[in-house]
Amino acid sequence: MSGVGSVLIAEDDRAVRESLHRALELEGYIVHSVKNGAEALEAVAALTPDAVLLDVSMPIVDGLTVCRVVRSEDNRVPILMLTARTETSDRVAGLDAGADDYLPKPYDLDELLARLRALLRRSSYHQPDQADHIDIVIGDLRLDVRGRRAVRGAREIELSKTEFDLLELLAVNVGIVLDHTLIYERIWNYDFGPDSKNLAVYIGYLRRKTEADGEPRIIHTVRGVGYTLRAAS
Repeated sequence: MSGVGSVLIAEDDRAVRESLHRALELEGYIVHSVKNGAEALEAVAALTPDAVLLDVSMPIVDGLTVCRVVRSEDNRVPILMLTARTETSDRVAGLDAGADDYLPKPYDLDELLARLRALLRRSSYHQPDQADHIDIVIGDLRLDVRGRRAVRGAREIELSKTEFDLLELLAVNVGIVLDHTLIYERIWNYDFGPDSKNLAVYIGYLRRKTEADGEPRIIHTVRGVGYTLRAAS
């Protein structure tokens, strides 16, 4: 079996919840399921899952609020948000709340499993070790790799796990244009294809955060190729 770790499913649709529960158990995961946001908050605290699959539209407490509360408690558990809302603004709202990834319904089970595996790999990979005590400094941007903190000037930037991974990848390769496929494979361990908007959403979100106080742009688009990070001139 390929699955490793425990997963919390927060989904109010019983048929979807039970189907997903069975599918994840078949993959080897330890699975817990809840039917509303209030139960999700209790389960995250009590069970400390390795990842959370979180539906946006739930009764009592909605998924966005669950995500915000979890992050406000400095809990970095990987969160994959599931929702029938497909507008870019909805994806941004999910990321803004602190989700690590976003998957619109109806989703393909194989894609969901791939994204879940990627989240769990990144979570495991970034546990601090002896090699993770370096800083990356590019102009007024500083990344504390071990502490997973980003600072621009005197301002700390709050980033989700995926956002930090992406910014770190660009920073390590400062001045080099990274194509879409390489970024997808390095960050998500899966190439979602040319029609996927995930990367563009994350790049846009990083720009909003790194330029929040009117700072010059450091993440640049190279049309038809990909993205690069350069120190502000």
